[in-house]
Amino acid sequence: MRSKRFITILGAAGLILAACTANTGGNASASAGGKSYIPIVSKGFQHQFWQAVKKGAEQEAAKENVTVNFEGPAAETQVDQQMDMLQAEYDKHPAAICFAALDSKAAVPLLQKFKDAKIPVIGFDSGVDSDIPVTTAATDNIAAAGTAADKLAAAIGGSGKVGLIVHDQTSRTGIDRRDGFLKEMKAKYPNIQIIGPQYGAGDQLKSADLAKAMIQANPDIKGFFGSNEGSAIGVINAVKELNKSGKIVVVGYDSGQAQIDAINSGLMLGAITQNPIGIGEQCVKAAVKAIKGESQPKTIDTGFFWYDKSNINDPQIQAVLYK
Repeated sequence: MRSKRFITILGAAGLILAACTANTGGNASASAGGKSYIPIVSKGFQHQFWQAVKKGAEQEAAKENVTVNFEGPAAETQVDQQMDMLQAEYDKHPAAICFAALDSKAAVPLLQKFKDAKIPVIGFDSGVDSDIPVTTAATDNIAAAGTAADKLAAAIGGSGKVGLIVHDQTSRTGIDRRDGFLKEMKAKYPNIQIIGPQYGAGDQLKSADLAKAMIQANPDIKGFFGSNEGSAIGVINAVKELNKSGKIVVVGYDSGQAQIDAINSGLMLGAITQNPIGIGEQCVKAAVKAIKGESQPKTIDTGFFWYDKSNINDPQIQAVLYK
């Protein structure tokens, strides 16, 4: 029979061994069932866009034989909740992390902790104002918003008032889409007056209220640009509610069934669609490469397309629409 002293020593040794295992580097405990664990902290779940990104990430995870956990706050205004999620994932010592920032500056101190722990950070969709991410898989939002500006300007004859509804002024996507649109308009269309920007947090109801107020204050307004799914749908709803269908040209960003229906019915001229499944695939692929120590470019351009009634049924466009 073993003595109590022997059992006590054995138990103490087990505790020491467990403690050593829990603290052996940033990603020593990063596997589940032998698979590398890669959390994916997105900006939210409220739009179909994020569900498409999630689908792409999970498809690529299956190919790469890694485990992912896709999560995001309930609304794209909840920066604090996103920071809590980021901290919780840091505490799990993942092999790498994919992150789309609601606030391009707020997350930097926490991301520094990942870097110090040698946990690679992969940006996706909306990057951060830092060189911490190994790479960022995203749309060239400045160029895409410039294309939206060109399409809207052509539709209204290069002159008149245009409203601008943006989802936020803190994320990289909000900043770049706003600035890309404004820069293109200023450079090429001096006879177009921009009303706004106004910020609707990507919320359909808030964006609709903002658009209605802009229309009522500017009854001669000719067009609108909504910078994401919620912003664009809000503008569409405002135009319908004020019986301005056919009188105001609406250009959007992203896809989703409501925008697709609006384009097919003529309520919306067209929109920019990203490649959300591709964004999800590329961020996981980049994370796996980072875990292996492979070199990568600082940005991965996942592409964009303009779609309207003339090409919405083209196979190339259908492949990147999300419903």
